[in-house]
Parts: sequence; structure tokens; C-alpha cells
Amino acid sequence: MHIDFGIVIIYFVAIMAMALRGRQGVKATKEEYFLSNRNLRWYSVAISTIATNVQGYQFLGMMGSAYLFGLAQAQLEINAVQGIFMAAFIFVPLYLRDKVITITEFIKKRLSATVGYVYSGASLVLFSTVGLGAALFWGAYAAELVFGEYFTFLNRAFDPLAEILAGEPVNPRVVRAGAILIFLGVFSAVYTYLGGLAAVVKTDIIQFSILLIGGTVITFVAVHHLGGWSELYNAPSQLKWGDGYVETDHLMHLHLPADHPKLPWTFMFGLALLNINYWCANQTVVQRSLAARSLKEAQVGLLVGGVMKYFMAIIIIIPGIALAGILADNPLAEPDMTFPYLVKEYLGTGVRGIILCALFASLMSTVDSTFNSLATLFSVDMYKGWINKDATDEQMVRVGRRTILVTLVTGIMTGMILLIYKFADSTSAFTHTLNELRYYINCGLVVIVCAAAFMVIKQKWLPAVAFFATVALQFTFTNIFPEMNYFVRAMWVILIGLWLIILPNIILSLMDKEEDYGVLGFRRWKEFFVAASPQVLWAGIGLLVSLVLLHIVFH
Repeated sequence: MHIDFGIVIIYFVAIMAMALRGRQGVKATKEEYFLSNRNLRWYSVAISTIATNVQGYQFLGMMGSAYLFGLAQAQLEINAVQGIFMAAFIFVPLYLRDKVITITEFIKKRLSATVGYVYSGASLVLFSTVGLGAALFWGAYAAELVFGEYFTFLNRAFDPLAEILAGEPVNPRVVRAGAILIFLGVFSAVYTYLGGLAAVVKTDIIQFSILLIGGTVITFVAVHHLGGWSELYNAPSQLKWGDGYVETDHLMHLHLPADHPKLPWTFMFGLALLNINYWCANQTVVQRSLAARSLKEAQVGLLVGGVMKYFMAIIIIIPGIALAGILADNPLAEPDMTFPYLVKEYLGTGVRGIILCALFASLMSTVDSTFNSLATLFSVDMYKGWINKDATDEQMVRVGRRTILVTLVTGIMTGMILLIYKFADSTSAFTHTLNELRYYINCGLVVIVCAAAFMVIKQKWLPAVAFFATVALQFTFTNIFPEMNYFVRAMWVILIGLWLIILPNIILSLMDKEEDYGVLGFRRWKEFFVAASPQVLWAGIGLLVSLVLLHIVFH
């Protein structure tokens, strides 16, 4: 245990030292603080983007789902290539051409200030509550679940305080996880506050390296105890839905039947549309590309990130499948215990310390990016764009830093609420619940950014109406079709929302011959598909082809 804690202490010292090396002074410009002076190289874009994407729930929830459903769970990882391809060749070139700091600025230029504020306001609310809170919750929950015995000293320090605040004895696991959550949130906020995006990217490189090491160790250990890679095809599958169990030959299938309640093959279509929001219109993820030195650096970084997503699929999904084979005759009662079981049963002292650091890294790389994006969105969009249009760079940076402090509080509060509910009911499926909450907003954001990128819209109020319509549609569909897979539901909501813009726009384009509406209201493809070089384009096509081949081979 002492060795493991020593490794963790070294990790935190290294993270803070790296962050302080890039500390931004009070005179930092908005470009320096929010976009690292637009000087990121391709490897920084790739590593920081993917590090931001990885969270604690992937080790717990997704690995547990892989234990149950097999390779089909990998679709949430590998199909990110669709969104990354669109980001690289459609959306990021548009953002860089306009030299925007936030996606809101792009939406304002293409649509209207009102629609831009709708996007920014929705993103701020989502990131400062569910975004931050869920990241903090999953990291702290995973750390306590796997390494709870390491943190019993926290109970001696905080149990009395928790009892005073609650007025009654508090679950000691909640106290431990809550203390971890608060510490990691404050630690991430401090170095993000001091160093801006530059500090976030530098620390992400360390954190992602540890993630890779930890994930690789877990994968090879699990496969070794299974008996080799070929044995993955012998891992038994019993997928329960409908009136009973439906047996398949093995867990190495990407596509499950259309009536599967969680991962039917049809969910790919909804996932493809939602990937537009996450990889192309999410300030937290796209900010690295906006800070790239050039379009080529951004595109190469994103494509390398796409390759890295394949590797992430391996280290998150394969251990779950391997454990299903190892425990074929004595299965786990709770699939989410897959990751804890592997760590506790097969890893020794020292290696466990690395895995604990990997869990912390998965949390912090997401949280620091979210803090930075919240600071950027509020400072650039709300403060400069609305509250104080004459704000100087120094004022904007100061407001951005204050935003980090405020959202630290909202993130911790949300995370603590999630912890309390999770420990009160350990069987609650928070992964799916949180996804559904996000989709109330994310579906509308997809509609807005697609309208801005692909359409020539004269009636600027249309996208705003469509956004609010998607919220109502999501609520309606959830109540009328409660059994519908939420990815499929999101697909229909997004398509209807887009049609609410497309149909009136086509009619207007046909009626008003004097205005330039493009081709029936759509921009010509050469206006929004750009590659920095033929080599980069072929690399992107190759990545897309590799995704198609994976779907064919592992059908």
C-alpha cells in the first residue's frame, strides 16, 4: 500500500510541476490563456483530445457492459471515427477559417446572435452541472470502489464533519468518495486556473500516458488469465431480453439484434448523429483543434486521435470480454464489478498504484478541459459578447478564471448528489440516465451546428425554434415510447429537428429567386469540405475505410 501511495504522490507532484511551468500571468492575452496562443502541434491535439474523452465510467460502466454484451459495446468507441472525420474535414476548417475562439462565434456569424447565445447558454448549463459533476462522480466512485481500503484514513478525518452537516451518520463510503471528489476537483481547478489551455494540454500528455500504461496492463493481464487472444472467441454470451436468454456463439460480435434493449445494431445511426455534437460542436473537445498551429496540424492530430480511439476500445472492451470467459462457470453478480475484480484479483502492489493514477488521470483530463472550456465560453460569449463588449484581454482572462471557481462549486455539488444517490442504490444505471439527460440538450445542439455549417438560412429564428422543439420532442418520445432505445430516440429527434429547418428553407429558396439560398437552401460541398493536403485527405479516407472493415470483419 505504501508503494502505491508513493506512486500516486509522485503523479500529483509531476502534474502540478508540469502545470506550473506553463503558468500564465495576469497580463496573459485571451489567445494565450484560452487557446495556448494557437500554437499546438498535431501530437498535442491528438493526445489532449482523446485524454479529454476518456472518463472513469469507461473503466467501470463500459468494461462492465463489455462483460455482459461483448464487442458490441466497442461501437461507442470505434464509431467516434465518424465524428472525428467530420470534425477534421468539415467543421474544424470552418472554425479555423473564421479564427473563432468559441463555436458560438461561428454560429453567430452563420446564423444569428440569438442562436449563438442559445448554444452557449445550453453548453454552459450542461458542462457546469452534468458534465463536471458526472466526470468527478465517476472518477471518485471508481477510485473508492476499487481502492476503498486505501482511503479509510479519510473516514477518521471527515466522518464527524459529515455527520454534523447531515445531522445523522453518513455512509463511510460516501465520505471517502466525497473527499476524493472534492480534492480532485480543487486540484484540477487550481492548475487550470493558473495555466489555462497550455497547462491543460501539458498535463493531459502525462495523464494519457498513464492511462495507456494502466489500460494496457489490465488488458494483457486479463487476456493472459483467459489463456490467450484466441480464447476471446470462446467467452460465453447469454444476452437476456424479451422473454428469456438468447445465446450467441461468442462475445466478439459488433452487431446485436435490432430488438436488443441496450445495444441494438440500429443504435449506430443515432450515435453517428450524436457524434456530430461531441466531436464537432463540443467546445471542450474542439478547443484543442481551434488552438492548433495550422489546419494541417489540427487535421493530422484529429486523425491520429481516431487511431488512438481504436486502441482505447481494446483496453476498455477486451478485459471485460476476457473476464466473461475466465468466470464462465461462476459469473459476477454485478457486471460493473468487472474492473474492480480484475484489479483486486490479478494485480499486485505497485501495479495497483499505476492503475489508481490511471483512474485519477481519466477524471482530471476531462475535468480540466471542461473548466477551461467553461471559462472560454462564459468569458468570450457572455462577458465580452453581452455584458461588457469593450472588455480587454486582461478582463476576459480574469472573468474566465472566476468562472472556473464558480463552476468548481456547481460541479462538486452535482457530483456529490450523484454519489449520494449511487451509494443509496448501487444498481442504478447512471451511465444511461446521464446520457438521456444530456440528450435533452445535445440533440438540439446537433441541429444548430448542422444548420450553421450546411445551410443558407435567411429566417434566422428557425434554428432556435428547432432547438427548443427537440427538447419537447425528447420529452414526448420518452413518455410515448419508453421502450425505445435512447440512441434511436435521439436519431428521430435530431432528424425531425433538422426537417423543421430544411422544409421551410427549401420552400423559401424556391419562392425567393432573388436571394442566394445555395442549392435548395444547402451550401455547395466545396464550401465546407477542406483538406490541408491530398496526403491528409487520403489518410482520413483510410481511417474511414478501416472503420467499415471493422464492422464487416466483426459483424
